[in-house]
Amino acid sequence: MGDSSSSTKDRSLTMVQAINEAMHIAMESDSKVICFGLGVDDPRRIFNTTANLIERFGPDRVFDMPTSENAMTGIGIGASLTGIRPVMVHQRLDFFLLAMDQLVNTAAKWHYMFGGQQSVPITIRLMIGHGWGQGPTHSQNLQAWFAHVPGLKVVMPTSPSDAKGLLLASIFDDNPVVFIEHRWCHNAEGHVPEGFYLEELERAKVVRSGADVTIVALSYMVIEAIRAATFLETEGIKVEVIDLRSIQPLDWPCVFESVRKTGRLLAVDTAQETCSVSSEVVARVSMELYAELKCAPRRVAQPDYPSPTSFALTRHYYQGTEAIIHQVGMMLGKTFGRTAQAPDPQLAHDVPGEWFKGPF
Repeated sequence: MGDSSSSTKDRSLTMVQAINEAMHIAMESDSKVICFGLGVDDPRRIFNTTANLIERFGPDRVFDMPTSENAMTGIGIGASLTGIRPVMVHQRLDFFLLAMDQLVNTAAKWHYMFGGQQSVPITIRLMIGHGWGQGPTHSQNLQAWFAHVPGLKVVMPTSPSDAKGLLLASIFDDNPVVFIEHRWCHNAEGHVPEGFYLEELERAKVVRSGADVTIVALSYMVIEAIRAATFLETEGIKVEVIDLRSIQPLDWPCVFESVRKTGRLLAVDTAQETCSVSSEVVARVSMELYAELKCAPRRVAQPDYPSPTSFALTRHYYQGTEAIIHQVGMMLGKTFGRTAQAPDPQLAHDVPGEWFKGPF
């Protein structure tokens, strides 16, 4: 939802550029916005998302930190209680696990425990993704952990324009927000409005309309869902694709409206199946819309074991376009051959396309 100051000028940015632009705009708009984390001022600048920040705003507002995630998160929370709006950045979600105590027992609870008298406006940027042998401790998709905790907002953008608007909304929200970026989306390009604008944190987006099946997806899996929907349309199947964008709060009215129309649901996730966001989507739709379903809901997610490192194992682990097409076929009683819309299965599980420049 852009405000009246947003420009309609057509221009294309990558998600990295959109995030970097959002950081510049936020820090220019409010001197209380700061940015810190391991590597925010190193030569690679967190995949270039923090490029030129220290040069523009100085080391008092943009700074590296010790490898002390729990302590530094506590410092960020303390700063936010004084009116500062910190943006804390981690190059991997996995690195942030050492700070879960601060996030869950302090940031998420403070507003509630003190009767709403104080807020904790901290934004924590975390990167997820896989490929290039990242393995079990660098490829975890633990968004359901964060969404389970009352008091946290959890955002997962897919497009560059959403990344910019949602990051600005996260920074200026008075609640702690976990902002999760998939590395495979970082180099994706798209139209991004100029200037300051906000996307509502609690709103999903219908990115493709259809009347036969609803696919509810998040983060990079939205791209896989769109690929699948493009192929399925050649088979006469009209798929509606919903990009959740935010998983806490989750836009249930948008999901329910679509499923009422199609009568079929496929939930697609980047995480392991059990207790995932896809599990919650299937459960809630089954509870609320049972009588309107034409068949049992299905889901596509990762199997319930750690992500392998070797190419030989990962090729059978990660799910994508082919799995989505297969599950839609199961709901409709149809089978499909090799799909021209799907990327090369020998490559796609490890690298999303030739444009991918690597995880570092």
